[in-house]
Amino acid sequence: MSAVNRGLRQATRSLHLHRSCRSSALRSLCAFKNAAAPVSFAATHARSSFSTMTSLQSASVSTPSPSSGKGYDPEILDIASYVHNQKIDSELAFDTARWVFIDTLGCGLEALRFKECTKLLGPIVPGTTVPSGTKVPGTDFQLDPVNGAFNIGAMIRWLDYNDCWLAAEWGHPSDNLGAILAVADWVTRTNKSGRNKVAGGKIFTIRDVLEAMIKAHEIQGCLALLNSYNKVGLDHVVLVKVASTAVVSKMLGLNEQQTADAITHAWVDGQSLRTYRHSPNTMSRKSWAAGDACQRAVNLALKVLKGETGIPTVLSAPTWGFYDVLFKGKKFEFQRGYGSYVMENVLFKVSYPAEFHSQTAVEASEKIHAQLKAMGKSAADIKAVTCRTHEACIRIIDKQFKPMDNFADRDHCIQYMCAVMLVFGRLTAGDYTDGSEAATSELVESLRKRIKCVEDPQFTADYHDPALRTISNGLTVELNDGTVLPEVVVEAPLGHRLRREEAKPHILAKYKRHLEPHFSAEKVQELVQLGQDGNKLDSMNVDDYVDLYVCKDSKFFKE
Repeated sequence: MSAVNRGLRQATRSLHLHRSCRSSALRSLCAFKNAAAPVSFAATHARSSFSTMTSLQSASVSTPSPSSGKGYDPEILDIASYVHNQKIDSELAFDTARWVFIDTLGCGLEALRFKECTKLLGPIVPGTTVPSGTKVPGTDFQLDPVNGAFNIGAMIRWLDYNDCWLAAEWGHPSDNLGAILAVADWVTRTNKSGRNKVAGGKIFTIRDVLEAMIKAHEIQGCLALLNSYNKVGLDHVVLVKVASTAVVSKMLGLNEQQTADAITHAWVDGQSLRTYRHSPNTMSRKSWAAGDACQRAVNLALKVLKGETGIPTVLSAPTWGFYDVLFKGKKFEFQRGYGSYVMENVLFKVSYPAEFHSQTAVEASEKIHAQLKAMGKSAADIKAVTCRTHEACIRIIDKQFKPMDNFADRDHCIQYMCAVMLVFGRLTAGDYTDGSEAATSELVESLRKRIKCVEDPQFTADYHDPALRTISNGLTVELNDGTVLPEVVVEAPLGHRLRREEAKPHILAKYKRHLEPHFSAEKVQELVQLGQDGNKLDSMNVDDYVDLYVCKDSKFFKE
């Protein structure tokens, strides 16, 4: 184990007892909160306000809600209450959110270099421009907020390069920015235009967007901590849909009851199956699934804005509820109450566009590549590699002998990613494309079949430990001449909370690199400087900021 890794383990172990006690206290608090949660919505109406487009206001307010007075699932009420009543005062959360914000936008811009992504973007009817609509960064599209949410969400997730959250369920909380930014931009432009007012005439700032991001991160992340959706075959984008629905409901001017109603629709909505992420069905839908979740979230919130009511026991209803139909009768468990924990501890993908469970393995491979070079050897001299890893890695991306038929197969195969790094000393998004140097390399294909994953129970325990949350991988290389190199272990990847300050210069460089293919050097410098000026960034109106990303006649949309 390296000195860095030992230091990480020692530093975090010292916090473990304190945090374990704190977690127990929080579980007790959550239990008390859930027990007290099913309050009447009459009280909710008393402390909330409702204001939106005049044409919709009378329909929503004058029609009594059939769901009023019925007992809602406390899990639904907790989310709605958090969104409407919890003040976020963590400067760490806001600082992290700023880094997530620019990193996520950069990832979306980078995706525009890939035709497989851009072919899905733009208006449904070609040539359509929506007045005061959502603008899509890196393009000149101006769309309705539902399609805008899909466009932005699909861009963000396409390359699997935005942030990550690993727990019983994994996912990418910054996927929610697709819905948040689309709604904030549309509402702001509509209200500035002088047409029908939306959300009480709200003009959103980037600070408002950051707060919505923190809350969406928290909802998605807390629902994932102890609840595995993949084990029942569901894709994690269900949590994007739920979190986005919750936060954009408030942004659209819905009151707390209506937000609860919208959340119930997110749970009752058809949920995506994970099969498009796994052999033999791995394909590109996994790259736009989050965009689909974002557009569904905005669409559902808008339906409730028009007066659609909720489904009070959507989770717990016997036989027909989510728990019985899709979760094997098991109720959600919660490790902690909603706050700002997830944003504060989220993982950045800094070094490689790779599924996060492989990040430390790829980093170890990069070190081994340099070691082999110093020895006058190369990947061609490797006989076998053993990857000591954690259970989630084996379940998701251990595909030693499965065919690599497309981009989606390659970017979710730990053997392929490590082999590319060992052979070429690099791993870029271009290495996943059909016909690329890496995808057609006989040495990469041969080597990946000689990389075997084995679970280390301690690595699995550390992965789930709230005080560590490491994603450990250790690689041992045997050469053709019988030499066995010392194991290279990396526990916390660059971008982990424990290496956050170390990562920041790399996150900024990544953002700059993703801007450069789209904008002039002057515009790139302007955006990079703005991204580092928290006060100026926070105070900007959303539409003014998004306008900085408009790209007319983008070369990436030309036939």
